[in-house]
Amino acid sequence: MSQDSQLQQAVLAELKWEPRVTAAHIGVTANAGGVTLTGHVENYMEKHAAGMAPSRAKGVKAVAEEIEVRLPFTIKRSDEEIAAAAIERMAWDVSVPEDAVEVKVEKGWLTLMGQVDWHYQKVAAEQDVRGLHGVAGVSNLITIKPTFKASNLGDDITHALNRSWCFDPKPIMVTAQGGKVSLAGTVRSWRDRRVAASTAWAAPGVTEVTNNISII
Repeated sequence: MSQDSQLQQAVLAELKWEPRVTAAHIGVTANAGGVTLTGHVENYMEKHAAGMAPSRAKGVKAVAEEIEVRLPFTIKRSDEEIAAAAIERMAWDVSVPEDAVEVKVEKGWLTLMGQVDWHYQKVAAEQDVRGLHGVAGVSNLITIKPTFKASNLGDDITHALNRSWCFDPKPIMVTAQGGKVSLAGTVRSWRDRRVAASTAWAAPGVTEVTNNISII
């Protein structure tokens, strides 16, 4: 069996293992570490879970997710109902600052806008609305407020990365200009790549992270 076939089978196994996904509706192709997902799901939460599953398979270096959300007629909601539910859900989440996020819904596609202080707050807002009935997709356009403390940003992130057990000494190069951070280098797994990005986002003053880390 070729490496591409082995990787395809490994990703299919991960999809079948994921309880939130109906794997029979999803197709998988693999080419030199790159994986493409096609097919359809019944809600946006399932689409997100399917998109994350391949990263758990050894050898996956990139994922192209082309899955379509086909909402069952019985759970369709009006745009007004979805918007109201999204606002209410975020209002109950202490991680989302009050009145910081604006919501727009068009044909089931939900767009989040506004400004927050931290990246985790932006992520929390998207997590809150991802599983709402009737949502066909989410565009997270929330931005991070710039701060004045960004002079030693690159060094601070490098020190934080070196404290992590995931990385060998200095495997990742960090450059920072203002609040914009770029990561480069190599890691051994998709998980390590995500950890590096999360570490960068946790630094005070970061407004943008470009993750150019490769998986070997």
